[in-house]
Order: sequence, then C-alpha cells, then structure tokens
Amino acid sequence: MYTQKIRGLLLEYHEQVVYLVFGVATTLVNWIVYTALLMVLSLTVSQAIAWLVAVVFAFFVNKIYVFKKTETGLAGTLKELVLFFGARIASGVIEIGGLPLLVGLGLDQAVFGIEGAVAKAILSVVVIVSNYFFSKFIIFRKSSGEQGSPGK
Repeated sequence: MYTQKIRGLLLEYHEQVVYLVFGVATTLVNWIVYTALLMVLSLTVSQAIAWLVAVVFAFFVNKIYVFKKTETGLAGTLKELVLFFGARIASGVIEIGGLPLLVGLGLDQAVFGIEGAVAKAILSVVVIVSNYFFSKFIIFRKSSGEQGSPGK
C-alpha cells in the first residue's frame, strides 16, 4: 500500500527527485575536489576550483539527466552553460548577501554550535529552489516543439 503511494509520488515528482539526487552528487564532487586540492593548494584556490568543477558537473547532469536537453548543439549548449554559470553566480550572491541580512533581522540562532544556522538553512532552501527554477524555466526550458513527460 505505502509502496504504491511512494512509487506514485516518485513518478509524479521524478524531475525534482533526480534534481535533488544530483544536487547531493554535486556537493560530493565539490567536497572531494576541495579536499584533494587542499593538500597542495591554498584554501581559497582549492575552494574556487572545487566550485568551478562542481558547477560544470552540475551543468551536465542537469542538462542530460534532470531536464533531458540533448538536442541543443554546440551554440545552444554554450548559451545554456553561460546562463547556468550566471544563475549559479546570482544564487551565490543571494546566499552570501542574504546571510548578514537575515542575521541582522534576528535569525542568528546557533544550532549545534553553528552561528547563524537558521539563516543559513533558510538561504540553502532559497538557493536550491531558485537554482531549480532558473534551470527549469530559463536555462533548460523546453521549446514549443519539445516533448517532456514526468518520469520518462
């Protein structure tokens, strides 16, 4: 009974589930690259390269597996890549600028000893949701001739 209900929800929200799974994979890529580079490079350089590698990884898995856009050609792919990086930079600005704003508004509560954890958690949700909408409705939106069905 519950298995059928869960299966139905997974089919109905397939795109969102796959987006979240690859979001976790992207985070792992970021951490692995960061950790490996930290052995030979500075903190800032390691972080910058890890972010770059993770964004490129996220671009391709979102394009191919989440939003299933494979027919755009080189020019279309480059356009999507530029838009994707722009969206990630924009959401990064929201996250970086939003933290002091939310903390200043009183959301500075610590959780497990992490200062501003409530504000950081709120911003994480805002960034994930905004990145999804940027990707779905701007970067990888379906043209009028493209077919897309949930779970397929």
